Amino acid sequence: MIDHKVGTREEWLAARLELLEAEKELTRRGDAVARQRQELPWVRIDKEYRFDTEDGPATLADLFRGRSQLLIYHFMFGPDYTAGCPSCSSIADGFNGSVVHLANHDVTLHAVSQAPLAKLLAYRERMGWTFPWASSAGSDFNYDFRVTHSAEEWRSGSVEYNYRQMDVRPAESGEMRPDVLELAGGVGVDWSTYRQQGPGLSAFVRDEDGVVHHTYSTYERGVDAIWGMYQWLDRAPLGRNETGIWWRRKDEY
Repeated sequence: MIDHKVGTREEWLAARLELLEAEKELTRRGDAVARQRQELPWVRIDKEYRFDTEDGPATLADLFRGRSQLLIYHFMFGPDYTAGCPSCSSIADGFNGSVVHLANHDVTLHAVSQAPLAKLLAYRERMGWTFPWASSAGSDFNYDFRVTHSAEEWRSGSVEYNYRQMDVRPAESGEMRPDVLELAGGVGVDWSTYRQQGPGLSAFVRDEDGVVHHTYSTYERGVDAIWGMYQWLDRAPLGRNETGIWWRRKDEY
């Protein structure tokens, strides 16, 4: 039996009203942070990035699909992966329903990965997704937006990710948590190859003259807000209730 405090309806209501005030404050703080995010200065993109898409070769401006705003999910799918990252796959399960609404609000949602396009489209079909997905293979795009790191960076122990220097190598003992190794094994590579990629989200805007600007990027827990299942779990009786990596691709449960 689950051990948890049991009370009367009156006790529940009193505690719920106290929680409501905290939730309202969190909402107000979230609104303020959103405004601060939107007030960031825009950075003009002068480099000519090239992508492979199902419609043919494309520039970053082409990914907007005629709209003024572009949201890119940096999906962890490296060239040597045999499948997409299970975590990114869980996040992407929520994209299909949002794409059409965003498109009708002047925003294009696009996934970008470093794997060849054929791999991406085959995996998309397996997962039953329809959102647009581009390959950045042969481009500096992933490196410039700090979601792909070279083998040399990885070996040096100095990787810039989430606006700080990190060492993502195993501890000197070489021991790694079994669930972490499972993530790498789940895409058919070792940890060093797996962790050359990282998840993230970047936002761009195209002005009236067609000039593209970078407006925002976030990584690590910064993508938590778009990971739909966790927003549900945070409202479930036992919360996230996890001791490790428990999720799977939706066709692997």
